[in-house]
Amino acid sequence: MQAAVYTRYGAPEVLQVKSLSKPNPKDNEILVKIHASAVTSGDCRLRRADPFAVRLLFGLFKPKKNVLGGVFSGVVAAVGKNVRKFKVGDEVFGSSYPNFGAYAEFVSLPASAPLAIKPQNISLEEAAAIPFGGMTAFHFLQKANIQAGQKVLIYGASGAVGSAAVQIAKYYGAHVTGVCSTANVELVKSLGADAVIDYTQADFAEKAGQFDVVYETVNKAPVSSCVKALKPGGLLILGASMVSEMLQGAWVSMTGNIKVLSGVIVETSEALDFLKKLLENGQFRAVIDQQFTLGDIAKAHDYVDKGHKKGNVIVRVI
Repeated sequence: MQAAVYTRYGAPEVLQVKSLSKPNPKDNEILVKIHASAVTSGDCRLRRADPFAVRLLFGLFKPKKNVLGGVFSGVVAAVGKNVRKFKVGDEVFGSSYPNFGAYAEFVSLPASAPLAIKPQNISLEEAAAIPFGGMTAFHFLQKANIQAGQKVLIYGASGAVGSAAVQIAKYYGAHVTGVCSTANVELVKSLGADAVIDYTQADFAEKAGQFDVVYETVNKAPVSSCVKALKPGGLLILGASMVSEMLQGAWVSMTGNIKVLSGVIVETSEALDFLKKLLENGQFRAVIDQQFTLGDIAKAHDYVDKGHKKGNVIVRVI
């Protein structure tokens, strides 16, 4: 099978398409013929080994896992003898984290992994755009216990996580304010945001004390600005924070009356089932910026590295 392989950390050019052996599913696994994957921020960080702590988990001098791709859509090609939940021919979408491997024609993964049957009203490309941003946004917003009528600000509202967060927060009944650049204002409005702040024209922190929840999805807004925008007793979600921001968040939580959520998300099939329901009901849609072929995987990563994508960048494997 063809797969995008990297054997050293670095720029997008370290990704090269090569032939690998097709995996065989174990008794409790399914084999998926991949139709599409997506280039996520996690894929790019692993490729660059940024932050350095990536090397402690995934290989100090070179990557232990040579095929990236943490999300996918495709068709079940084979099932292990103990698998009952899926059958050959099912169209599925989900996450292959922490083993990755979705930048390939086939991936084998446990039937218990975060997987769901693809809704009939979306394409396989759209399905590949759902798991990363959708499950991340759902994880934090569910933990935040968003209530109808709350004022929620989402910073980075046009990205993969932010575009999902806008839609999920609206589903919960929140009054949503999105923060994005000029080019993305209309997109964020189309996702259901009640108000949009163009960060090139205004500082969201000037709306001091106005929000019940601030969800920072891209790790670009200062923690101090996020705190300033919150009401007393508000909740700050640092959904893409690194160690520095986590420490700042912990200090804020310890020294004031602001609660802070951060850390690693938990991906579950239940989260995908929730998103599937919204998709089927027309309450959620995939946001796709550009699509690339597997042969252009380096170009796809280069585009994402520039930091200006809208929603998701899809890689078509077949």
